[in-house]
Amino acid sequence: MNRIFMNTTLITIILFLGGNIFAQCESWVGTPQEEDGSNAHSVYRQALKGKDYGTAFEYWQQAYEIAPAADGQRDYHYTDGAKLYVNMYKNESDEAKKKEYLTIIDRLYSEAIACYESKSIKIKCGDTDECYQKRIGYLQGRRAYEMFYELNSPYSQNLTVIDDALAKGGVDTEYIVFDPLARIVVWQFQKEQMDKETAVNYYKQMEEIAQHNIINNESLSEYYEQAWQAAQAQYRAIEKDIFDCDYFKPILQEEYQDDPSNPDVVKSILVRLKRRGCPDDDPFVTEVDAKWKTYAAKVNAERQAEFEANNPSFLAKKLYDEGDFEGAAAKYEEALNTETDPNAKANILNGLASIKFRKLAQYGEARRLAKEAASLKPNWGRPYMLIGDMYAKSARNCGDSWNQRLAIIAAMDKYTYAKKIDPSVAAEADDRLARYRGSLPAQDEGFMRGVKAGESAKVGCWIGETVTVRYAK
Repeated sequence: MNRIFMNTTLITIILFLGGNIFAQCESWVGTPQEEDGSNAHSVYRQALKGKDYGTAFEYWQQAYEIAPAADGQRDYHYTDGAKLYVNMYKNESDEAKKKEYLTIIDRLYSEAIACYESKSIKIKCGDTDECYQKRIGYLQGRRAYEMFYELNSPYSQNLTVIDDALAKGGVDTEYIVFDPLARIVVWQFQKEQMDKETAVNYYKQMEEIAQHNIINNESLSEYYEQAWQAAQAQYRAIEKDIFDCDYFKPILQEEYQDDPSNPDVVKSILVRLKRRGCPDDDPFVTEVDAKWKTYAAKVNAERQAEFEANNPSFLAKKLYDEGDFEGAAAKYEEALNTETDPNAKANILNGLASIKFRKLAQYGEARRLAKEAASLKPNWGRPYMLIGDMYAKSARNCGDSWNQRLAIIAAMDKYTYAKKIDPSVAAEADDRLARYRGSLPAQDEGFMRGVKAGESAKVGCWIGETVTVRYAK
């Protein structure tokens, strides 16, 4: 809005005030200017939506002069006028003009409220006093919001309007009031301009409004919850100074008695008791805490059982740690039936192979499982390390000294292959190779059997592999 236009509007504003037009609640219905008023109304409303404030103001003036209460069923000429003047206030640097704008904004809201108090404006919710009071409360909430965020009004004046919004709106008070109210309360309490009882009372009013709407106001429930959380966050700066166990415990006891078997209620009560500083040995705290622990233990047990039922690998590890190796093996086998990811399945197979080998001495089955694991996860050396360990451990049970040493060669071949395809096991493989080099066959024993280095020989016992013979040096 340019400076010339703003100067012109200020003159018009003063004329409006002098003519006492704001005091009227007249509509255009049935008047000679009904069409002109309706047209001006439509033009300014569209301009306002498009943020064309100059055009909006020009046609708003016409609509307002013709009928302050429009068609008698809405308060737009008052509330939209307030929006226009708020915008002018924000863009004005002249303090005298800003003061005039504040006066007009206040008058617009006051006249809208007066029209509702006299029931001159009809509203959809009916002709009851309660209906009109709630609408007034809504307007006062909006007014308070603008006073706080747009007009920088003194907190004392702002709080007076908020008080009226709360009184008229009750549990239907709009959530936008919470943040300004919480900030004003905290500031005034910290500056010793508000006592503890008043600060707590405002908190209780917001809590009641929030809880009512979170439960009953489906369309705005989320907004009330967010606004209430933000207000509580503001209160944290003073909560230790205004809240105490003795004050809140009777309220919480009453809430608890209304639904003592509801676990959500029990948990909420317990959290709030502790937040208010109630001691752990307080009888009521002890009762609620015991009930919550009983419920939590039951729920945790159910969730654990469900988790284990859906995660047999987890239960297998648990059984393994407890020493139930057969049970662990059974759970790993169960996990194989449901696992579809190749890498995960390979890990399960290798773990099962380790149990079959190390704990249950089922060598043949362990080797089969290890080979299957290796087939699912290319270039993975771990299964071959495991097979090498199987061969090395069972070597002593592989017949005579010659066959025992051939089993060592078979084990060393697996270690060598493992580090070839998987560098991550190289260091471990080298340690084992160094350990078993001294257990290779003696050359004179091979000479007696007519077997030269580099020739093939079959390992006996369960291993049954063919190896390339090499001798200890």
